[in-house]
Amino acid sequence: MGKRNLCTGLLIGAVVGGLVSLLNKDTRNYTKNKWDSTKTTASYYFSNPTEAVRNVKQSVDQLNSAVSQEAQNAINALEQVENTLAKVWKK
Repeated sequence: MGKRNLCTGLLIGAVVGGLVSLLNKDTRNYTKNKWDSTKTTASYYFSNPTEAVRNVKQSVDQLNSAVSQEAQNAINALEQVENTLAKVWKK
């Protein structure tokens, strides 16, 4: 019962907080612009699903490349530390 009350309270708090923030005119305009942009983008991707798949694939490839590069950098750094420690211990 306590878990349900917590979730309900969090949900109600989020909704009330969102509604209160919309009292500000700049926030309303920003939210409206973002909503319109999201609708336009979603409509485009619904009518062009191959474009959506291609964009997702491209993003995943970029992420994979970045992770691979950073992993290689970390390996190089560890090898340098290992070599430095080996030199220190031999002295």
